[in-house]
Amino acid sequence: MNPASTVFPAKPAWEREDTSRIPFQTYTDEQVYQRELERFFYRNHWCYVGLEAEVPNPGDFKRTVVGERSVILTRDAEGGIHVVENVCAHRGMRFCRERHGNRKEFVCPYHQWSYTLKGDLQGVPFRRGVKQDGQVHGGMPADFKTADHGLTRLKVAVRGGVVFASFDHDVEPFEDFLGPTILGYFDRMFNGRKLKVLGYNRQRIPGNWKLMQENIKDPYHPGLLHTWFVTFGLWRADNKSQLRMDARHRHAAMISTRGTGGKAEQVTQVSSFKETMQLNDPSFLDIVPEPWWNGPTAVMTTLFPSVILQQQVNSVSTRHIQPNGHGSFDFVWTHFGYEDDSEEMTQRRLRQSNLFGPAGFVSADDGEVIEFSQQAFESKPFHRALAELGGRGVEDTEHMVTETLIRGMYRYWREVMED
Repeated sequence: MNPASTVFPAKPAWEREDTSRIPFQTYTDEQVYQRELERFFYRNHWCYVGLEAEVPNPGDFKRTVVGERSVILTRDAEGGIHVVENVCAHRGMRFCRERHGNRKEFVCPYHQWSYTLKGDLQGVPFRRGVKQDGQVHGGMPADFKTADHGLTRLKVAVRGGVVFASFDHDVEPFEDFLGPTILGYFDRMFNGRKLKVLGYNRQRIPGNWKLMQENIKDPYHPGLLHTWFVTFGLWRADNKSQLRMDARHRHAAMISTRGTGGKAEQVTQVSSFKETMQLNDPSFLDIVPEPWWNGPTAVMTTLFPSVILQQQVNSVSTRHIQPNGHGSFDFVWTHFGYEDDSEEMTQRRLRQSNLFGPAGFVSADDGEVIEFSQQAFESKPFHRALAELGGRGVEDTEHMVTETLIRGMYRYWREVMED
């Protein structure tokens, strides 16, 4: 039986597009989770693995994941970018333990099989056996070929200094995967300027991985949950805004232009608005518009299933979703700037990055609500969540008082999971 069909009960064709009610079992069922890994992370999809700036020199590598599978992003001696699976072709050991480093080759410590940075097998100890008392003992079979036993290589796409990879070598071109609308927002941030890594945040959130995709497809909550956003006007319901999706509704962009902040009818009549709240350090709101913004002060782009691209005023980062079980995922921020940034802009980006990460003025709230939601889902898996703000349909909008992006994501989820 298809596990997805036990989550969203079978409906007449005309009802199948209604994804405004999401069963809790979507977040708690282990069979569903395993099917998600196979269908979203290992087949037919591009997944984020890192930035070229993280491996700037020949021999540099970064260990990361696609789904639950450990992979290594490398730069070879000729400057080429590769992604290989961190699984020795001999006995299956995860041989690379460091998160970052520089190597001329990879050597599995178990039996010392060695590989090039492209993943080719180049050395097998005792391949031709061991000579003793005039006889050769052991060795690999005569027809053993190193070319047949390299590391698993992933298909790689690099655009604007960002690296994506797929286990599926028949996956559609990266640009088609994003579609023209979302590709436009991707190119807005990654416009050809060389990137400069500023630092990392990392946390493990005890919640289903989809909840973070939902969180950044949910413009309803920022002006209600986040005191910082609603009080200082960075993101709230009366800001000029747009919501955009690709044709299949899997990717989305939430676009907002900052207002003046302060008190306003309706949107500040919430407990999270603190009219008298002031900053001890006003430089956190030292916001300098940049030409590449082309108007909006914030664009949050979700690329399904693996990454969020964040531009919140001068703070820019990638947020990598790394699932590890149906009820947990690692969340890794890579904060970056551009090589041609002034020192003042670099410091501004670093200051504003304090809004985000595990203890961020804003993001700490998101980690908590995801954890508390997962706890409720586990205790009552037969229940469902509701996503009906703005109706039950799926469409782009010119406002953020809607849950259309969440409904769109689950329409795509059902399409793939129930196929």
